[in-house]
Amino acid sequence: MGYEPQKDFGTPASRSEKMVTLTIDGEQVTVPEGSSVMRAAAEMNTHIPKLCATDNMKSFGSCRMCLVEIEGARGTPASCTTPAAEGMVVRTQTPKIEKLRRGVMELYISDHPLDCLTCSANNDCELQDEAAAVGLRDVRYGYEGENHLELETDSSNPYFDFDPSKCIVCSRCVRACDEVQGTLALAIEGRGFESKVSAGTPMDDFMSSECVSCGACVQACPTATLQEKSVKEIGLPDKAVVTTCAYCGVGCTFRAEMRGEQLVRMVPWKDGKANRGHSCVKGRFAWGYANHQERILNPMVRESIDQPWREVSWEEALTHAASEIKRIQQKYGTRSVGGITSSRCTNEETFLVQKLIRAGFHNNNVDTCARVCHSPTGYGLKTTFGTSAGTQDFDSVEESDVILVCGANPTDAHPVFASRMKKRLREGAKLIVIDPRRIDLVRTPHVEADHHLPLQPGTNVAVLTSLAHVIVTEGLADEDFIRERCDWDEYQDWAAFVSDETHSPERLEAVTKVPAETLREAARLFATGGNGAIYYGLGVTEHSQGSSTVMAIANLAMVTGNIGRKGVGVNPLRGQNNVQGACDMGSFPHELPGYRHISDDETRKLFEDDWGVELDPEPGLRIPNMLDAATDGAFKAIYVQGEDILQSDPNTKHVAAGLEAMECVIVHDLFLNETANYAHIFLPGSTFLEKNGTFTNAERRIQLVRRVMEPMNGYEDWEVTQELARAMGLDWNYTHPSQIMDEIARLTPTFAGVSFDKIDELGSIQWPANDATPEGTPVMHEAGFVRGKGKFVVTDYVPTDEKTGPRFPLLLTTGRILSQYNVGAQTRRTENSRWHEEDILEMHPSDAENRGLKTGDWTKLASRSGETTLRLLVTDRVAPGVVYTTFHHPATQANVVTTDYSDWATNCPEYKVTAVQITPSNGPTDWQESYEDLAERSRRIAETVEAAE
Repeated sequence: MGYEPQKDFGTPASRSEKMVTLTIDGEQVTVPEGSSVMRAAAEMNTHIPKLCATDNMKSFGSCRMCLVEIEGARGTPASCTTPAAEGMVVRTQTPKIEKLRRGVMELYISDHPLDCLTCSANNDCELQDEAAAVGLRDVRYGYEGENHLELETDSSNPYFDFDPSKCIVCSRCVRACDEVQGTLALAIEGRGFESKVSAGTPMDDFMSSECVSCGACVQACPTATLQEKSVKEIGLPDKAVVTTCAYCGVGCTFRAEMRGEQLVRMVPWKDGKANRGHSCVKGRFAWGYANHQERILNPMVRESIDQPWREVSWEEALTHAASEIKRIQQKYGTRSVGGITSSRCTNEETFLVQKLIRAGFHNNNVDTCARVCHSPTGYGLKTTFGTSAGTQDFDSVEESDVILVCGANPTDAHPVFASRMKKRLREGAKLIVIDPRRIDLVRTPHVEADHHLPLQPGTNVAVLTSLAHVIVTEGLADEDFIRERCDWDEYQDWAAFVSDETHSPERLEAVTKVPAETLREAARLFATGGNGAIYYGLGVTEHSQGSSTVMAIANLAMVTGNIGRKGVGVNPLRGQNNVQGACDMGSFPHELPGYRHISDDETRKLFEDDWGVELDPEPGLRIPNMLDAATDGAFKAIYVQGEDILQSDPNTKHVAAGLEAMECVIVHDLFLNETANYAHIFLPGSTFLEKNGTFTNAERRIQLVRRVMEPMNGYEDWEVTQELARAMGLDWNYTHPSQIMDEIARLTPTFAGVSFDKIDELGSIQWPANDATPEGTPVMHEAGFVRGKGKFVVTDYVPTDEKTGPRFPLLLTTGRILSQYNVGAQTRRTENSRWHEEDILEMHPSDAENRGLKTGDWTKLASRSGETTLRLLVTDRVAPGVVYTTFHHPATQANVVTTDYSDWATNCPEYKVTAVQITPSNGPTDWQESYEDLAERSRRIAETVEAAE
């Protein structure tokens, strides 16, 4: 596409089904009742000048540019705040209106810099456009009066500048921060001529304020007051491509705006059904890693991990990789090799990796990082509902009356969805938070949880069973729903189980640390408060009872009848951009695409006939099993695409030992990550900006990823995998990812109606999409559960084997922070590190006082598995006995201390419960200091690699 900005209708669309017809400038137009006159005019392509109005915020009516005349009405009302009415006759251009508009515009321009030709927003400025639209040629008042032209620019934010000399005080930025983002960091300070936009107190700048750099204010600004620094440095874009963000599981759609081959800015796409025109600091601004100097652009090989890298051609690298895999299989057996798919890569790329392993390596030793975060979701929801995914679309939250957030921190990990949730909460929905830490949603501007259940880490099942106990014993269950939609006999068995007095809030209070009355009140609210929606995250799944907790959540939704319609449901907030897709594509050792077991003869034959190979019917190895087999000498080679298991997987020492024991480690990635320290072959990867394909977000929404620029390494990731497959002897001849999706649709019933053309036509598709639902399925289980009857599962609370004691008296739990992402490979290579330069350990004041510690001190964090050092933050956001940190920085290696304990059903690691001790430290350990040296060497790798000869 060229550079055609999206049309701005001035005010939001009305949802009314009743229509009204009015006449504007002699032409009739029919619009939904409640539409503004401005929007009605825009619908018929009649432009009414505006400065304070934009269609993603409520009407404001302050700029006085959109005045119109209405037959039979007095004065000249603002068209943005005037609702269209049946039979209304409107005139948008009369001599009176033209004179008024020019007069208003004169006042704006008289206090505005006259630097249009040199302004970085020249030809991209609404003030400039509207001045031309009203025919302004001169300002009668002159430019010598009192003005704001000498105000200094605030350049504190790394991504955008705030130039108050160009501000027209339209309040769009303030309203965007309020209505769209929900942070309320901006305000209008003063009155009249003294009015100005303020980022907090008069002494605050944007960097030190509560601004979260989502970019909503920048997007809303009609002048160059708020503008991306990239626009000033590169210039205005001249073309744009709509694509999908590659950060979290929300799946925001963006216009990638380019100048030539250079990306200028990412602008949220208003038609994006996941983000509805909003963004966060990562998706909007943190794309600089794509051309970071540390990116590896040429293949490299080395004979052993203690040797320097040697740059080689693609042909040599791929031939060498294929020959090593063949050599190892010939020597050690077919099952001595395997691979790992990436939740950061596209569906098509992930599909090809698992196909390569099954059809080329001839085994099922394939696993994915999705297993170490959300595999319990797949197991638990498939068991109870019949599908391995969430039940709703994100729009559903707008109809929720009670929102239960369990083990998730949406404002940090899924900020765009969190903004939509906060909007609904400000409209009156109730909130229950189950989390050992006081996350922002518990208490944030204009949002406060009705109930916070600060449970002891590891007791999720006990808390959820106790909630169910209250609902069943107090007669709050939705018996009509249960009889109609669920297995009644199984329900009775489950109800008898949860009704036992041992599961009462009072009996379990000593275990969960949640006050019994608080828990009872929360249960009553969820059962009786209307539409109840449950949103959960890694704080649910990353436990030894992760699958049990997911099933307990499903039980809670079924017993209250909160399934199968808008505003309710069970909603896993997926961590990475394509976690859902990686699972859908068959990345697990026991499942083919579509969650069908490898041992099923009929399913396996379908793939065998299509691929022309015989498939191994035996499930393969999960990542921990691969590492165990490697240390035992039976597993010798691995192909890792887009995943850093050394930093992200638990018990770092064990991961390192497994990798070191292998004879061939192939890493396919953007950077020399921690896993690459043990690699023998490095294949450069491509960013989401350099590829075509699809991602599937947390709401099962399949969206197109469109290539914005040519791959800097020469290949998209799917092409690299295809070339490796060819080197292995497979006859693959895909020419575009759309052909891979056609194969996926051919082999996977839930994707039967999916194609690139269909996605392009509809904007996105939520699976299942087939003959029964050709345009997808926003809400699952409306008429009945996929499995038939909903299954209630008895979920016994089994305490984790990870116990505190005299040596390790505290419990460590982990999470994410807004500015950084996952293991930080991308965000650490952007200005986002300005907000979070290192991982910090949070500790309750009483625990810190007992150890003689204060904020800023270096501390040693030790467990039974290992130790590391971090700086301390003393805060009551965590309870006594609980400590918390993030895992974004490799110099911290938080997973050095995590254990091998994992979910009983899926092996999902128990990241959230580790017994630790905290003691004073003098600073970083030797290995942490050496890591900094390693990072510096990595930065120079492109200059220091040895010549191929």
